[in-house]
Amino acid sequence: MRSLSKAVLTALALGLAALLSGEPGAAQDAPALPKAPIPYSQTRPKPKPRRPAANPTAAAPAQAPRTPTSSPPLVSATLVEPNPVAPAPAPAARAPTAPLALASAPIPAAELQAFLDGWMADAMAREHIAGAAVSIVQNGHVVLKTGYGFADLAARRPVDPDRTLFRIGSISKTFTWILVMKDVETGRMRLDRPVNLYLPEKVRLAGKSRNVTLGNLMDHSAGFEDLALGQLFENDPRRVRPLDLYLRQERPDQVRNAGLLSSYSNYGVALAGAAAAQTAGKVFERRVEDDITVPLRMSHTTFREPRPERRGLPAAMPARLRGDVATGYGWRAAGFIPDDYEYIGQVAPAGGASSTAGDMSRYMLMLLGNGSAEGATIFGPVAARAFRTPLQRPPTGINGWAHGFMTFDLPGGHRGYGHLGHTIAFQSNMTLVPDLALGVFVTTNSESGARLADILPQALVQRFYAAARPFPRPGSAALVAEGSMFEGRYLSTRRAFGGLEGFVGLIEGQAEVSVTPGGRLLVSRNGGTQAFVPEGPLSDGRFISTTDEARLRFLVRDGRAVGYQPGTNTEILQRAAFAEQRQTLVTGAGLTASAAVATLLGLLVRNRRELRQNQTQARASLVQAMQAGLWIAAFVLFALWSLGAGDAQALMYNWPGALVVTASTCALVAASLTLLTIIAIPAIWQGGRRVESWTAGRKFLFTSTVLIYMVFSVLLALNGALAPWTG
Repeated sequence: MRSLSKAVLTALALGLAALLSGEPGAAQDAPALPKAPIPYSQTRPKPKPRRPAANPTAAAPAQAPRTPTSSPPLVSATLVEPNPVAPAPAPAARAPTAPLALASAPIPAAELQAFLDGWMADAMAREHIAGAAVSIVQNGHVVLKTGYGFADLAARRPVDPDRTLFRIGSISKTFTWILVMKDVETGRMRLDRPVNLYLPEKVRLAGKSRNVTLGNLMDHSAGFEDLALGQLFENDPRRVRPLDLYLRQERPDQVRNAGLLSSYSNYGVALAGAAAAQTAGKVFERRVEDDITVPLRMSHTTFREPRPERRGLPAAMPARLRGDVATGYGWRAAGFIPDDYEYIGQVAPAGGASSTAGDMSRYMLMLLGNGSAEGATIFGPVAARAFRTPLQRPPTGINGWAHGFMTFDLPGGHRGYGHLGHTIAFQSNMTLVPDLALGVFVTTNSESGARLADILPQALVQRFYAAARPFPRPGSAALVAEGSMFEGRYLSTRRAFGGLEGFVGLIEGQAEVSVTPGGRLLVSRNGGTQAFVPEGPLSDGRFISTTDEARLRFLVRDGRAVGYQPGTNTEILQRAAFAEQRQTLVTGAGLTASAAVATLLGLLVRNRRELRQNQTQARASLVQAMQAGLWIAAFVLFALWSLGAGDAQALMYNWPGALVVTASTCALVAASLTLLTIIAIPAIWQGGRRVESWTAGRKFLFTSTVLIYMVFSVLLALNGALAPWTG
């Protein structure tokens, strides 16, 4: 079927060349849910405290749900202090204090609790987050574990930091890299050798990708395209597949040579997990338990999922944990809407873990302890050094991939490492700061929680370990003068490079860069806009956010930016070619739709003289009318599909769906018919003086319509839209 698409494209291109040369040729009603997050303690009466409450409102009786304000909410918290003292009441608002004098000085527990309560209350209300959990460790101790809001709104089940299981998304990858580095330490693996050496034969890579190394997988430089829709997450447990079957069936193309650049790949990490399982002779889930979670007593952490047992799959989640699984939520006009459970077992090494704030505190203590905690040693000094040593040497603010772990530049010049973790409904972050002996874990059960999770660690470090800075950062006059070198549309390398998923990614995933008169660089993408200012000479291409520590690096060639690298280093955004730009496609669609409507209207309004035609013209007119109907049908169907494309769940679980496949099919048939109309053009223009021939005006309109259809068909074919079978 791929050859058919190529054949259509080639024929259309030849037709265009011939023309230019002048030659012929709701679901049911559900219980009303609150429209904002609810502090944990408001969901049930508090037991009598053993000591004076840290917050004067702690003893207040349970009351009707309310939106958190800037004052600290009541929370479920476990506070552990190396030298306990009687806590003083925390004020609702406090003046900022100077940063702690010593880099390793611990944060006072009461100040930490007050800061966190106020910050979380404000962020959860602003971002519409149903529930969250936070754990913080420092100097070898669990300083704080806190739950906010609800794990299940319908059941009124509050978040418990020691019991509520959140999906932690790509933080799961750090477990995979620990297993890999354990094998490196024992000599069973080498990072510079092809991963094929450690994989089961049936999942080994073929072709040029057979030389992809474990190191390439660690820094996401294997060169794979990124496929996700319809297979990365499942909402039906019957669709969950064994890891090896998934790796065989969903293999992406290698679209660039390994080692050139980092472009995030869940598939690549799943390969590494399969290799780690193979070397141990165990399923991946069992090896994680034997080597990490059981020794660390992480009894509420698992890669197993709450589904029925099924032959050929790893064992399901134990019954004792199922009642503690958090429900994910999306925010809509009607309030919080529960999401389907996200099954990720088919690609477990890349994102299948569920955990609690309490268990993740143990995990962070182990990582900060160079592989040892809870009386157990998980990995040795080689791995400990690797997880703090970037494989790449990018400029300040750009993640260098510390053997699979992300690196973060934090306020005050502090350097952290860890990982972000985003699924559809769960957003998480684990950040470790070795020079502060500090670890921060935060997780939410809401689609809109990504920003909260991403910036909490840096906000905490800014508050306690960095001098206050004026925000926003000022603009740059030099950028105003030279801004054109950066402006334009950019397209991510982290996408599908063909088929319908590639086409949708091209439409939805572009970024637009512009410069304001005030000297700020604006990056608009996925419905949001972020402002940056230069960090150094413009020729260096380095930018920093006006409001936080996020950074960009532009790749400048011959005085013009050819792409940029975000701080996460999970992709490169390259300048979009003319044929790939959204505006080009929109313009082509508009012209095609106008020509189609004009064609159909012409059938109704032509006078008798214009109806005179020879047999060839009559047949060509019929073909063009059929094309017009097909194009209009394709546009209507795609527009109907687009109405629901903003729902991440619907897009993932229902991909590709009848609407987009039928739209692509209509477009493919219409494009194919263009070949017939191109062939007919020379005959259309013959016999101009015969009574039964078209007027010159109608011949011109026919030819113009053919050209419009042909150019738009080429655009669609180049960008994967004429491949309904790829859905």
